[in-house]
Amino acid sequence: MKYNFYFIFLILPLLINAQVFRNYSNEFLNIGVDAAALGMSKSVVASVNNVNSIYWNPAGLVGIDDYQGSLMHASYFAGIANYNYAAFALPIDKKSAIGFSVIRFGVDDILNTTELIDNQGNIDFNRISLFSAADYAFNIAYARNLILKDLKFGINAKVIRRIIGDFASSWGFGFDIGIQFDRNNWYFGLMARDITSTFNSWNINQEEFEKIKNAIPNQNQELPQTIEVTKPKIQLGIAKNFKIGRTFNLLSEVDLNMRFLKTNDLLSSNILSIDPAIGFQFDYDKTVYLRAGVGNFQYITEFNNDKSFTLQPNFGLGFKYNGIEVNYALTNIGSVGNTLFSNIFSITIDYRFFRP
Repeated sequence: MKYNFYFIFLILPLLINAQVFRNYSNEFLNIGVDAAALGMSKSVVASVNNVNSIYWNPAGLVGIDDYQGSLMHASYFAGIANYNYAAFALPIDKKSAIGFSVIRFGVDDILNTTELIDNQGNIDFNRISLFSAADYAFNIAYARNLILKDLKFGINAKVIRRIIGDFASSWGFGFDIGIQFDRNNWYFGLMARDITSTFNSWNINQEEFEKIKNAIPNQNQELPQTIEVTKPKIQLGIAKNFKIGRTFNLLSEVDLNMRFLKTNDLLSSNILSIDPAIGFQFDYDKTVYLRAGVGNFQYITEFNNDKSFTLQPNFGLGFKYNGIEVNYALTNIGSVGNTLFSNIFSITIDYRFFRP
């Protein structure tokens, strides 16, 4: 059975090689989870070691000692879209752990006006209906220590469900792999997302498609492709924890987020684009946290073809007491290039503190 799994894992990229790769697919999975991480501009690949490792780097799950749970809610685009996340993790033994998480990103109560005008050209507002466009990701992660105590490995299997009202829906799956190594307050991390080229298979409602097929001349005349293949992405991180006096600590991390395509990132070529992120976490006795970070360094092309440079600052606060950690982040991840900030809240619970 073990060898069958390895065979499938290796042969899968070859089987889907003939499909069309999408430069941007399943982008809702790139938003991020946990207000603590978002307050540090998502630069946590090397240092994350709690239940939220399921998303950021599954290798970090080895750092949990007991049951842990996490919840997050965020609103984007002035409240139009809602992003929700829930996760649970537990140790299997002293060297391994497992975790589960669910992500939903959705826009609800969208007006469906495809039947607003009947065949005679009459407008009937009673024919307007509502629908939702929602993306779901179901994750299961496993992590364990490798040969060296300080070297950890993790894998995340994800099932993706995307629904656009009655118009179309899809199923997809893929794998992420993560590695962490720490020694003497130095932390190193590698996260390979969509390592097997995550793909989605779409099912399009042809009856609904026919209603809009001729709405605009020479537009929407053919059904779109039903297979989306997501290119792999790699994240590298290095972090250092500094002890300041007896009760203060400073954690700093630098991450390099890499895509295999040309983008507007700070460092970009036809083969590889790199978007760096820098984050800081200052805490008092592991109780009160102050976080800041900067990332999403982009070159934006203006209407007159001039290019301007933008970046994205983020800030965060946190408080932990007896196993309950509440975090807040102020970030404009959902509104790149303007000042429409998003307020994000999350809570993480460590059951270890509730045991007698």
